[in-house]
Amino acid sequence: MPVFTRVLTRLRALRVPLRPRDARVLVRLRAARDAHPSAHRALRIAGHVLAAVLVLSALLMPNTAPGLRPDRFTRIPAEAIVGAVLLLALPRRPRVVFAALYGTGLGVLTVLNLLDIGFSEYLGRGFNLVLDWGLLDDALSYMRDSMGGFVANAAAVGAVLLALLVVVVMALATVRLGNVIARHRARAGQGAMVAGTVWITCASLGLQISGLPVASDRAADTLRGQTQRVVDTLRDEAAFAKEARTDTFGATPPGQLLPDLRGKDVVIAFIESYGRVALEDPLIEPGVTRTLDTRGAALAAAGYRARSGWLTSSTYGGSSWLGHSTTLSGLWIDNQQRYRTATHSDRLTLTAAFRKSGAWDTVGIMPGVQKTWPEAEWYGLDKVYDAFEMGYEGPKFSWSTMPDQYALEAFERLEHGRKRSRPLMSEVILTSSHQPWAPVPEMVDWEDLGDGSVFDAIEEEGRDASEVMADSTESRMEYGKSVSYSVTALTEWLERYGTDDTVLVFLGDHQPVARVTGHTKNRDVPVTVVAKDPEVLKKIDGWRWTPGLRPADDAPVWKMDAFRDRFLTAYGSVPRPTKR
Repeated sequence: MPVFTRVLTRLRALRVPLRPRDARVLVRLRAARDAHPSAHRALRIAGHVLAAVLVLSALLMPNTAPGLRPDRFTRIPAEAIVGAVLLLALPRRPRVVFAALYGTGLGVLTVLNLLDIGFSEYLGRGFNLVLDWGLLDDALSYMRDSMGGFVANAAAVGAVLLALLVVVVMALATVRLGNVIARHRARAGQGAMVAGTVWITCASLGLQISGLPVASDRAADTLRGQTQRVVDTLRDEAAFAKEARTDTFGATPPGQLLPDLRGKDVVIAFIESYGRVALEDPLIEPGVTRTLDTRGAALAAAGYRARSGWLTSSTYGGSSWLGHSTTLSGLWIDNQQRYRTATHSDRLTLTAAFRKSGAWDTVGIMPGVQKTWPEAEWYGLDKVYDAFEMGYEGPKFSWSTMPDQYALEAFERLEHGRKRSRPLMSEVILTSSHQPWAPVPEMVDWEDLGDGSVFDAIEEEGRDASEVMADSTESRMEYGKSVSYSVTALTEWLERYGTDDTVLVFLGDHQPVARVTGHTKNRDVPVTVVAKDPEVLKKIDGWRWTPGLRPADDAPVWKMDAFRDRFLTAYGSVPRPTKR
C-alpha cells in the first residue's frame, strides 16, 4: 500500500479531522511522487542509507580525537547484528518502541563520546558522569571571560541543541531502519545470519584491519567503560576520605614546623600551564629556554642561586586548583570529588603549616579568583586578594583579569613591601599564561604600572583569541610567549624587590591543552627553588635537582603530591602523624 494511502487510512481510522489544506498538501505530495517515481525511490533509498550510516557510525565512534580516522569505521559492530535480530523478532508496536529506545540510547552514547573527546583534548581524560557536570559551567565561564558573553551563550545553546538533535535523529534513524527490516523480513534475516557468522569468524580468528579487530563491540565497550568509571568514582570517595584523615605532619607541634626557614619571606608561586612542553617542544623551547637562561644569569648577578626539578601534575590542560591543592596538601587530588573531600578535611597544607607555626603571616594573591573562595581557610591564608582587591583598572587579557607584572607589583605594594613584625609566607597564582594565550601582555617599566591603564594599548594591539585557538602552531607560539612573560615578570619582581631573606618556590600547575602538547601522556611541570642564603639550597642538596632555573631532562621527577612532605622534611619539620 502506498505510503500516502496508508497515512490517510490511519488518520481516518483514528478519526483525526483532516483540514482541506492538509488534504491538499498530501494530494500534491502524492502527485509529485507519482510524477517522479525514480526520484522518489532514489530519495527513499538515500534516506535508508543515511539512517544506516548514522547508526553504524554511532556504534563504531571512538571517544578520542586521534581515533576519528576512516579505518575506525570499517568494522562489524556486534550491537548492530543483535539489534537487527531483535527488530526482526518483535511485533510492530513493540518493534517501534524498541527501535526508538535503541536509537535514543545510541544518541546519548554519541553525546558521551563527544564529551569524552572534548575532555580528552582539554583535560587529558574522559568525561565523568558523576563529577564533571559542574565543569561544564566552568567551561562556559571561561568562554565568557575569553570571548565574550554572546559567543559563550551562543555556544552553550548550540551545544544543547546539537545534543538534542543527535538523540532525536538517532531515534528516527533506528525507527526507519526497523521499518525497512520489517518490510524485508526474509532478506534482513538472511543478512543478519550472514553478518553474525562473519562476526563470529573474525572474532575467533582475531582478524584485524589497521591493527583493530574487524569484529567490534565498541558501543558495549564504551558503555562498560562509563559504568566502570562511575563505580570507581563512588568507591574512591570513601577510600580517599580515609586517606585524607591520615597525615604525617598533622600532629606536629607549631615549634617543630619549618624551623630551618624561620626569618625568611617565602613565596610559593604557581605559573599557569607552565609544563614540560615549554622546555621540549622545538617551536616553543628556544624562546622559553632563552628567557630562563637570561633571567637565571640576572638573578645570579644579584646574588641568587636556584635548583630545578620536575613534578608530575595531578591534572592536565585545566582545573588548576587540582594541581595547587595536590602540591600543597600532599594528597593526590585529580578530580572535583577529591578536591571537595580534601578541602573539607583537617589536612595540613604546606601554606597552613607556615601559619600553624606562628612564625609567619600568610597571604594569597589570587587574580584568577572572581567569586567567594571559602578554601582560603583550608589553605591557611590570613588574607586573600582576589581580582577585585588589587586596584587594577586596566584591560583583561582574555581570561586573565590582569597581567602578572601588575599582580606582582600589587603584591609588593599591599603586602610584601610593608614593614611587619614577622616574615611573610605568600601563595601567588600567576594567570597570564592561561589559554587561549591571546592577547599576551608585554613587560613595561615597573615605575609606569600605576593602576594598570598602561596595558590598554598593549591589549588593543594583541592577537585575537579566536585566531590563535583555531591554529595549533599559533597556539604553541603564543603559549611560549606567555610562559616567557610570566617567568620574566616573576624573576624581575624577585630581582627588584627580593632581599637576602627571600625564598621563592615557583612551579607550573599542569601541562597546557593538547592543542599545544599533542596527545602526550606526560604531565610533568618544572619546579624551582631560588634563594640568596646558601643554607636554603644546601638543605635540598639530597634532591639532586639541577642548578639554575632550567631542570635537566634527566632531573628527578616526583609525583606532585610528594612535594609537601619532602619540603617540610628538608626544612626541619618533625613528623607527628595524626591518629584516626
